[in-house]
Amino acid sequence: MTTFDYSNLSDRPPGPVVSKLALVLPGVRSVMGQVEPYARWWEDSNRRALGSGRPLWVALGDSMTQGIGASAPDRGWVGQIAADPPARIRDAAVLNLAFNGARVLDVLERQLPALDQVREQGHEIALVTLLIGNNDLMSPKWSRLLPSAIETLLDAVPHGTVVATQPGLQRSAARFNRAVDAHERAGEIVIADFRVPHMRDWRGRLAEDRFHPNDRGYAGMADVIRHAL
Repeated sequence: MTTFDYSNLSDRPPGPVVSKLALVLPGVRSVMGQVEPYARWWEDSNRRALGSGRPLWVALGDSMTQGIGASAPDRGWVGQIAADPPARIRDAAVLNLAFNGARVLDVLERQLPALDQVREQGHEIALVTLLIGNNDLMSPKWSRLLPSAIETLLDAVPHGTVVATQPGLQRSAARFNRAVDAHERAGEIVIADFRVPHMRDWRGRLAEDRFHPNDRGYAGMADVIRHAL
């Protein structure tokens, strides 16, 4: 197999708000402490997947696709689906290209080129999933750019990619979802719909930082993705 050199760590430090919260809130500090070990776990898992000779499920996204907040990297929604996969990906190995803090432009500039490299090496791609946009929505700067950025990304992802909608009520989230809906109507992608009433009640489903899901929250996310598959 040709060498595949890919890091599941961001090349950016945590944002100033998260850094300050981690200093004073033990829950935020605890969950942030998962970032590097979970990234290394997925890097090891990716090497095994690429060496397996099996078709690949390529997961694109941010910290939620890495399972940050779960009790272990394989207890996020990706790991829970992989442990009991639907028929479509029963023989596939997971190649997780997500990293903490990723935004839409990171998928365009880092994750999709890595997917292209894997395909060029001759690996069969059984499925591509995309869950992105949370970090864009949290920043006024990136939120303003999100509607045009998601259009560019949806034009670039492989045909049939399963794309998650945004559950939030912000104007940028609504525009994001309208773009996703339009591409589904055109037959280009498949939607995994996280809008209300899906995943409406998050009581008991959040990790210590009160932002990322815990195992139960990720189980609910896995159900939504399974429905799309």
